Amino acid sequence: MDQQISKLEPATEVIRKRIRQVRDRKELIGEQNTKAALIDPLLSVLGWDLQEIDEVRREYRRKPQDNPVDYALFLNRTECLLIEAKSLEKDLGDRKWISQNISYAAVVGVKWCVLTNGDEYRIYNSHAEVDVDEKLFRKVSISDTDPMFLIDTLALLSKDKMRGSLLDELWKAHFIDRKVRLAFESLLGEDDVALIRAICKKASGVTPSEARASLKRAKITIDFPLPKVLELSGAPIVPTVTAKPAASATRREAGKKARETMTAMAEATLPNLVAAGLVKPPLELERTYKGVRLTASIQPNGTVSFGSRTSLTLSAAGGIARKSVLGTSPQDPPPATNGWIFWQFRDSKTGKLREIDSLRQEFLASTK
Repeated sequence: MDQQISKLEPATEVIRKRIRQVRDRKELIGEQNTKAALIDPLLSVLGWDLQEIDEVRREYRRKPQDNPVDYALFLNRTECLLIEAKSLEKDLGDRKWISQNISYAAVVGVKWCVLTNGDEYRIYNSHAEVDVDEKLFRKVSISDTDPMFLIDTLALLSKDKMRGSLLDELWKAHFIDRKVRLAFESLLGEDDVALIRAICKKASGVTPSEARASLKRAKITIDFPLPKVLELSGAPIVPTVTAKPAASATRREAGKKARETMTAMAEATLPNLVAAGLVKPPLELERTYKGVRLTASIQPNGTVSFGSRTSLTLSAAGGIARKSVLGTSPQDPPPATNGWIFWQFRDSKTGKLREIDSLRQEFLASTK
């Protein structure tokens, strides 16, 4: 794995702690502090030289009369990525900011642009011939997105990854998958004769009217697992920090440790934590997200209940909870969420809120 990617995991952890400290103190740090404390460190880890004017330009204007963009990143003295920054306390859902960012990127001729508040990162394709909302490629949050998906997505913005056509290839797959999903869901919602006929052929003894009635009762969605960027680029998924190229024996040892870590993490499930007595159901969970207090509970079988929905994992429940606040389209999947750090519980001994991940770490420590 290249050094830039290997440093992403510890760097995002440092930034996540800074974000939590600011929010716990309920401070307003403003845009300049957001850039200095949250955005600049991430860009450096991604391989961008912030001191090199031919690589990174701040308050960039292609023409004197243009409105400035916070960061313009260059490869071979050509703009390849524009980044518009807002302060940490700002909600990036303001359509005005999104439109401005995309419009300027389109005028300059840059396909890829990012809107960020230092925590949330939204990647847009300004050249896509679709509505503004559909230009969004990926959205992640350092504070509560699943770490592997977070690193996988932020890696796309690294200097090395921007050199090739990886983003373009992933966008094409993303765009086609979205069209296929919408077409499929449209077929299910319509009285499509060919589809009904195909169902009746496969489901022996089911009449067309019965198939139609069944489809009306069904809640069917189609989703596509996101491709792993680090796998596509030939780097291993599990980050390992190394300052110098390791000898083959060291690499084998690192690979062995990574596999052991992944195996242990795979065992650290809610049902196993319940069985180990670390989680005592029904355990009440909570999280204040964008000013809204969300509550859920862990059941004796290790599932998580949020409202009327029951999920198999904390992350699935966290995604559903966040979507309930964001108010996105019913067709959009819940945002990728790391439920272990999203959900909190109140410690019966101290009365303070703790991330549920602290119990997972106790479980992992007990298995060593």
